[in-house]
Amino acid sequence: MNQKVLQTLEFDKIINILTGYATTELGKIKCADLTPMTEEFDILNAQDQTQDALTRIYKRGNVSFFGVTDLKPSLMRLKMKGTLGTGELLDIARTLETVKNAVSYGVRTEDNIEPDSLDELFESLIPMDDLLREIRRCIISEEEISDDASSTLKSIRRAMKQTNQKIHSQLTAMISSASNQDKLQDAIVTMRNGRYCIPVKQEYRSSFQGMIHDQSASGNTLFIEPMSVVTLNNELKELEGKEQTEIERILSALSEQASYGIDDLSHNQETLILLDFIFAKAKYAKDLDASKPIFRKDGFIHIKQGRHPLLDKKNVVPINVSLGQDFSMLIITGPNTGGKTVSLKTVGLLTLMGQSGLHIPAFQGSSLGIFEEVFADIGDEQSIEQNLSTFSSHMTNIVSIIQQAHRNSLVLLDELCGGTDPIEGAALAISILTDLHDRGIKTMATTHYSELKIFALSTEDIENASCEFDVETLSPTYRLMIGIPGKSNAFAISRKLGLDEHIIHDASGQIDQSVKDFETILADLEKSKQTIEQEQEEILEYRREIESLRRSLKSKQDNIKEKRDKMLRDAREEAHNIISEAKEIADSTIKEYNKLKNQKNKDANKKMEHMRSDLRGRMNKLENQMAYKTKKRSKKRHDASDFQVGDEIYVTSLSLAGTVQTLPNAKGDLYVQMGMMRSLVNIKDLEITKTAKQVKRENQRNQNRNTGRTAVSKSASIKPEINVMGMTVDEAIAQLDKYIDDACLANLNQITVVHGKGTGALRKGLHNYFKVLKKQKRISGYRDGEYGEGDLGVTVVIL
Repeated sequence: MNQKVLQTLEFDKIINILTGYATTELGKIKCADLTPMTEEFDILNAQDQTQDALTRIYKRGNVSFFGVTDLKPSLMRLKMKGTLGTGELLDIARTLETVKNAVSYGVRTEDNIEPDSLDELFESLIPMDDLLREIRRCIISEEEISDDASSTLKSIRRAMKQTNQKIHSQLTAMISSASNQDKLQDAIVTMRNGRYCIPVKQEYRSSFQGMIHDQSASGNTLFIEPMSVVTLNNELKELEGKEQTEIERILSALSEQASYGIDDLSHNQETLILLDFIFAKAKYAKDLDASKPIFRKDGFIHIKQGRHPLLDKKNVVPINVSLGQDFSMLIITGPNTGGKTVSLKTVGLLTLMGQSGLHIPAFQGSSLGIFEEVFADIGDEQSIEQNLSTFSSHMTNIVSIIQQAHRNSLVLLDELCGGTDPIEGAALAISILTDLHDRGIKTMATTHYSELKIFALSTEDIENASCEFDVETLSPTYRLMIGIPGKSNAFAISRKLGLDEHIIHDASGQIDQSVKDFETILADLEKSKQTIEQEQEEILEYRREIESLRRSLKSKQDNIKEKRDKMLRDAREEAHNIISEAKEIADSTIKEYNKLKNQKNKDANKKMEHMRSDLRGRMNKLENQMAYKTKKRSKKRHDASDFQVGDEIYVTSLSLAGTVQTLPNAKGDLYVQMGMMRSLVNIKDLEITKTAKQVKRENQRNQNRNTGRTAVSKSASIKPEINVMGMTVDEAIAQLDKYIDDACLANLNQITVVHGKGTGALRKGLHNYFKVLKKQKRISGYRDGEYGEGDLGVTVVIL
């Protein structure tokens, strides 16, 4: 990949941003060295690594590589049998701690997570815990070795401490003596040339036997080491030498231990730097809201809602770009500052990012081609030093591009052949584009030449595009519209800015009529496309609304089915209970009847007759419970003119009540709404129960009623306790459902439900029902009864 295009498309700025996401200095260097790749395997592997690191960040957070430094100089010294200093050994320790943390981060805690491309890197890290513990045990900081580094060092430092105490004790006694107060400059113990001394006045030097190590600048003070501590100072010096020797031995032993793992240390450092680089790419992708692109061998580019990565993602307008499938060349036209150059740079920069293993700021599913070379001629490269005009500078670049470009290249040309005579420039631009097109080179170009718009319209495999411009606000919308050539909008902008109309009219008269017609067609095309896009958005909105209604209808149908099934279960259970009760009555009556039959007296006959009458009454009652109560209706026939929309009717064939929705047709059929069901019924099957006028008057009366009466009447009649003992769960819920509504209308704060203890099945079923009511906000809570309230035989419900 040529280096010039990296500067032209500002890829170096992307690298500078990426470098800021790396933790280690070596990781930053690796980021800075990143360049686009051309081999498909390398590109896909780099993209997989970025994606897998991003997935880990979302699931487990970031991993820190802080503490990893360049160990190469230290490892070279170890290879040469050298001894490392405390700082170098601590660098190794910090690197090994990072290895330990990275290994822990890389371990998969969930079995259902599939392996990824980073597993091998994390698993290849080699923890060197023994070396790490030994370094941390012996070295506290770069300036301090631990006393526990060795027993010898500990013994030497203990002796040094004791000697120090003896020296200070003797010197403190000397300076504290009353006879020496006038002879000392200051009553302190100081140190000169590494030996403890006291400051003595010049005139009293003979009063203190010892060695003079220094004097003050004025010569009035002498720093004398008294003879009594000379021996102790000598011992101290000797111990300090032994301490240094022991420290060197300890560092040598640690270095020797580290030298056994030179290859492992080198491998760990390289792996950590690579992981730091990969996670830097992932963190950049996360902040950029970027996605992994799909790479096409045929060079097909399809960018969905792509954003220029160097522009503020909150303000930048995304673009949709295709190149290589339906057409291999795209010519973008439109006014200045409309976004043509940004669109060009976006395609080029996203291509470079994708081939570098970076995710691109575009929607998921965007695709890029793999190009061996990307060429770009963008911007004003006028050179005074080289005596080149703008046109000459551009043409120099274009000549170089034409010579180097091949079929597997992407060429981006901004303002092709601008800066010269428009007629010659347009002709030259068409020739250059024709040459690139004939050679099968994928090309995007921007221009102001109208001739290029016609060239794109009349040439196969070449497509027009434009950047939308809002004439009303005199500002570009930055939306790229493929398939429509752009307009310069010079007249519209000038008119909006206040240029005299006669000047604009005169200018318009100097343009050829065919050009005017062409511009008019362009305007109509643009308007038509905007209308189509708006209609498409409305269609999508309608589809979403239809889908929402479909889901709602399905939910209602499921609810109706559930209620129907419940009603059938309740009916079967009630029928079973009625039949069981009838059987028990019959059995017991037959037994009594047989007893009385054997008694041949008058009283027995009367008693038997009474039992027959009682049995007949009870059986009639059970039959009435099992039978559907159908009201006998008159067979009055109605004409079509009798029916009005809103009439309440009764459908005799279905035994259902409903409301008239439409007037009868010629056949006497009309639509009737029966609850959730709307059906076409003939008037012969209908009976009018209330006319629409009667319904309207009744509704008005209901609206005028004082709603407070309901609450008053309810509060006067309803009790704060309901008994459901002996009922099934479904029977109890049916009773409770209406009772709770009535209790709410009566403004009761709480109610008591008596269900008994028994097996606990009824209590459990009701508690499940109360949970549902609580979720639906119909009640605020419930609890078991307390001592004195009925214990577990009752439940107190808070409304």
